[in-house]
Amino acid sequence: MYHAGKVKWLLVSGDNGKKEYDEPSAMQQALIAKGVPEAAIFCDYAGFSTLDSVVRARKVFGESRITIISQAFHNQRAIWLAQQYGIDAIGVNAPDLNKRHGTYTRLREKLARVSAVLDAKILHRQPKYLGAGVTIGADSAHGCPSRQ
Repeated sequence: MYHAGKVKWLLVSGDNGKKEYDEPSAMQQALIAKGVPEAAIFCDYAGFSTLDSVVRARKVFGESRITIISQAFHNQRAIWLAQQYGIDAIGVNAPDLNKRHGTYTRLREKLARVSAVLDAKILHRQPKYLGAGVTIGADSAHGCPSRQ
């Protein structure tokens, strides 16, 4: 998406609840290895759930329109959640996971969809953490600060 000129910046969001488990930094390093400039990557270290990631994209990073790049099964839920929270979202499907993890993934996704409906429609859940706002594209010094 970046190299095709479809997006100028990438927000990588994931769990970083433990020092030894850092999804955003792993995604950042994979993108850099593919030739995406470090300055074009912004990290969200508090994307503990899909809901946290999409809502923080709006409330912390100021994005009202987002493109979600994930596997098809996840994009369906992520886009639905984004829409429930007033975010205009589209999805680009990444290749699916290998079949060995398929049964577990399908079961987990069914449970996650039930949880998403409860969170959005009944509990009106908000992200665990919000924090100071970051303007993507302007706050390049805050893109992906070192987590070491």
